[in-house]
Amino acid sequence: MPNSAPSDSPAAGRDGEPTNIIPIRESDAIVAVDRKAEGGLTLRFAFDLPKVPSVLALKTWTHQQLFNGALLVAVVGMAGFMVYQAKFAPEAVVPVEAAVGEPRANVVTSFNPDVESPIIGEGAFIDPLASVIGAVQVGKQVFIAPFASIRGDEGQPVVIGDGSNVQDGVVIHALETFDGSKVVEANLVTVNGKKYAVWVGKNVSLAHQSQVHGPAAIGNETFAGMQSLVFRATVGEHVVIEPGAKVIGVNIPSGHYVPAGMVVTTQAQADALPLITPDYPFATLNDGVLHVNHEFAGAYLDQAYGVTGTAPAASGHP
Repeated sequence: MPNSAPSDSPAAGRDGEPTNIIPIRESDAIVAVDRKAEGGLTLRFAFDLPKVPSVLALKTWTHQQLFNGALLVAVVGMAGFMVYQAKFAPEAVVPVEAAVGEPRANVVTSFNPDVESPIIGEGAFIDPLASVIGAVQVGKQVFIAPFASIRGDEGQPVVIGDGSNVQDGVVIHALETFDGSKVVEANLVTVNGKKYAVWVGKNVSLAHQSQVHGPAAIGNETFAGMQSLVFRATVGEHVVIEPGAKVIGVNIPSGHYVPAGMVVTTQAQADALPLITPDYPFATLNDGVLHVNHEFAGAYLDQAYGVTGTAPAASGHP
């Protein structure tokens, strides 16, 4: 094929339109290589629709005609697929494990002879980065945030009441409740006539990095502040445990609060705790926390499944 002489000025394109591409050679081939005026090469594909004859004469098609035909079919197919995806394709289904983490069964040990899997209530949301293991019962509309760890694999059972929230980094665990086949009564708490390793009531807020280590029980509408600890203790209803406070081996009466950083280890200390009054700064703190986390449970479920949960209403403080 004859070669055209290179030029330093832009060549005229088709229909006299200027272009900065100077052809190295002219050809009827389906692929051509051009040199740009400013340097470098450009690869062009020639697509000549008139060279695609009738499909009835397929056996007589040349290689170029076959290529052009295949290219045309590919372009039409791609365009059709894009239209289908945009207009008609069903929405992708989010797998269950992507929205509710991976609750899983415990293993058999000498201190836990039974294998049990978590029971998750309707409308509860468990973040994929949270861990829920073993004999754990999660109530309705519970929100469990990233990096929370709830383990019913040593002490069991563990119960989280309806509407409660377990925030980022919270740990709920318990001492062993079996010694071989014998129940370790000292490591259980009794609530309403039933025994638990850990019992958390309804509409309880366990704030970031707090710990509840069984045997322990926390009453309805209680707030446990950031980095607080409850161990071998029972906490009444409508209690506020301020950030960093430690409650160990005592019973906190309902309607009282534990000041920030205080360590309560005797029942005398627990009985002397101040009452929650209307002028207490955190008297209604839990109400706001519940409002936020109830919405989280429903909204994250809606995001994942298109199903919105309805959180139970929180009662006010006495």
